[in-house]
Amino acid sequence: MPTVDLEKVRKVYDQKVAVEGLTLRINPGEMFGLLGPNGSGKTSSIRMMIGITMPDSGTVSLFDQPFTRDSLKRVGYLPEERGLYKKMIVLKQLAFMGQLHGLTAAEAERRARRWADRLQITEALPKKTEELSKGMQQKIQFIASLMHDPDLIILDEPFSGLDPVNASLLQDTMLELRGERKAILFSTHRMDQVERMCDAIALIHRGRVVLEGGMREIKSRYPRNRVEVLYGGDTTFLRNAEVQEVKEYAGRAEITLRGTEPNAQPLLADAVAHGTRIEKFEVKEPTLEEIFISTVGGRVDA
Repeated sequence: MPTVDLEKVRKVYDQKVAVEGLTLRINPGEMFGLLGPNGSGKTSSIRMMIGITMPDSGTVSLFDQPFTRDSLKRVGYLPEERGLYKKMIVLKQLAFMGQLHGLTAAEAERRARRWADRLQITEALPKKTEELSKGMQQKIQFIASLMHDPDLIILDEPFSGLDPVNASLLQDTMLELRGERKAILFSTHRMDQVERMCDAIALIHRGRVVLEGGMREIKSRYPRNRVEVLYGGDTTFLRNAEVQEVKEYAGRAEITLRGTEPNAQPLLADAVAHGTRIEKFEVKEPTLEEIFISTVGGRVDA
């Protein structure tokens, strides 16, 4: 049974359509990416999913049942906006949040310490929130969303404020949770992160889903027409008839081939024939950002 089931959900604010006809399903053990630029309707969709706002039409079901407040006991939510108490000691704050989810004080503190160790922030537990960096605060909020061991984890821009090391740590933790059969909804405008992590996606533009499905199935719809080459010597091969566009850098070229069924072999053969030294020749599939741009016909804004 799906953990999340949205059917033709619609939401309008002051005559502005925020979400139009959204249908999606998320299964246990699935990492689902809700993509789109800022203002596309991602956060509005999440808020309807967990009852912060109600849809004007359509249905929301969690855990194979129509949405009720009781189902939120099994949901962990990391909002995009920080909501921590600045003057409160971190350990006390996490224990308090665990108790709000029904844990005893002792169990909440035990879980807080365990998660702090797992995310390498044990030293932050005796400090006040205002003493921590933005990245550290983000990890604290992440822990708060997981204290009660939810079956559905909703993460809105979870990597905000994190440096590459901590972003990698958070990413590894999310993948571990997926391995524990948690359903994870991961909302972001950072398509490169979703591309690495998610099993399925829904791509939203101006409140509407413009692309959805399994990651590999979506990628298979588009031609593998990009080639990355690291080379030295003669550059004649870059003017091969198969080349539609080329971006040249120092000893590297990013090439777009012509046609709907491009063939990179003539390009490689041309390079070899001209004595070009090839260090790398890789045919690459399109990125999600490139797919989005080709789908909506516009620039992806950060």
